[in-house]
Amino acid sequence: MRGPSLLVSAFSRELSGLEREPPPGWVVATAGIGAITAAVGTARLLREHQPVRLLFVGTCGAYDGRLALGDVLSAGRAIATSVEEAEGRAYRPPAETTRWPATWTLPLPAHDVAVPPAITVTEAGARALARLASAENLELTGVFAACAAAGVPAAAALGVANRVGPAAHAEWKRENVRVSARVVEAIRQVLGWP
Repeated sequence: MRGPSLLVSAFSRELSGLEREPPPGWVVATAGIGAITAAVGTARLLREHQPVRLLFVGTCGAYDGRLALGDVLSAGRAIATSVEEAEGRAYRPPAETTRWPATWTLPLPAHDVAVPPAITVTEAGARALARLASAENLELTGVFAACAAAGVPAAAALGVANRVGPAAHAEWKRENVRVSARVVEAIRQVLGWP
């Protein structure tokens, strides 16, 4: 028996009401904030629902002018990294997996997404991470890693709710509800949901 499709976000605000009225054939849930929490939450949801595929929706920050506030993108790859690593002050063992590709395609512009262990708050940090990716999100490596381990195809749709840097949190607080609604509307259109 084939399971449902699974739509996941870090927390309910980013679902923009979908948790109250899931699209037909979809289960809607939250996995938690941060890559480790999201990995554990996603693994639990995968075991519980046995989905045929997973779609993560959420917000992200833009590192530079490649993305504008309100843009909706699909994640091409989720990249585990840090400012220290990008600046050459830290490294990872060569055997560690640090990049997970989306394994099903959304008809949205694709961008690589960096997933640092914490929110980047400096312009220098944003410039360093911009060499690896266009955007920053805190959960995506955990979600994609859990899906890869379970053999479940995964994709992500993210909306740019802030520019990464010193004013990011204030901008995210102003924009995240509006941008989350844009992401859900884009997904409704591309997946043909009512």
